[in-house]
Amino acid sequence: MTTRRILLASIHDVSPRFESEIDALTELLTPHAGHHTAMLVVPNHWGTAPIVPGSTFATRLRTWADEGREIFLHGFYHRDESTHRRPTHQLRARFMTAGEGEFLGLPLHEASARLSRGLGLIEDVIGRPVTGFVAPAWLYGVGAMRALAEAGIQISEDHLRVWSPVTGETLARGPVITWASRSLLRRGSSLAAAAALRHARFEVLRIGVHPPDVRHLNLFRSIEKTFKVAASSRPAAAYSSLLPARKR
Repeated sequence: MTTRRILLASIHDVSPRFESEIDALTELLTPHAGHHTAMLVVPNHWGTAPIVPGSTFATRLRTWADEGREIFLHGFYHRDESTHRRPTHQLRARFMTAGEGEFLGLPLHEASARLSRGLGLIEDVIGRPVTGFVAPAWLYGVGAMRALAEAGIQISEDHLRVWSPVTGETLARGPVITWASRSLLRRGSSLAAAAALRHARFEVLRIGVHPPDVRHLNLFRSIEKTFKVAASSRPAAAYSSLLPARKR
């Protein structure tokens, strides 16, 4: 695990569906994180927004990667269509996300298939391996965890930690600062959490933003303040900096 205080920034749900919102978030984050902004890419958001090789959006992905931004695979469809039999999974799928925990209920063979398709597509577009994988809504089932390890994924994260699926090693601990926009209650609670956590003294401070955040002025201002506070006391860094030097 790292022994220096750093900031890790990420933009979730990078997809043609949210191109204008992603532009706004990139503009907001760049003064504080520079090109150390991880882009979490969804190959075909909800099955209606495919990333097509050779398209304008695919070219933008390649440009972001060429600039040094880390590219993560972020599910395949981002939509949860599984039938959850475990009560704990039912609760997590219901309360932690609005039907978007795609990899929570997938069996191993389906998780592996979506992972393989997504990696093949995105790595072909950007011309290099992706940095890692982050499940939609940070929710992983047993099948997903096994699939990530078998695929040799070096970096994943959830709400509370960053780890290497291929080794099982925890790379960083601490909650990710994020904002929920789909209800007044969730917006209020995420604003309060961000106000408290932006001053936390975790060695690794993670901040993750989503396209709908830009549609709410109070969230947008909270994100801006959180990055200003975080960047004033720690440098932005790449997720891959958490890996042992021999694996970077």
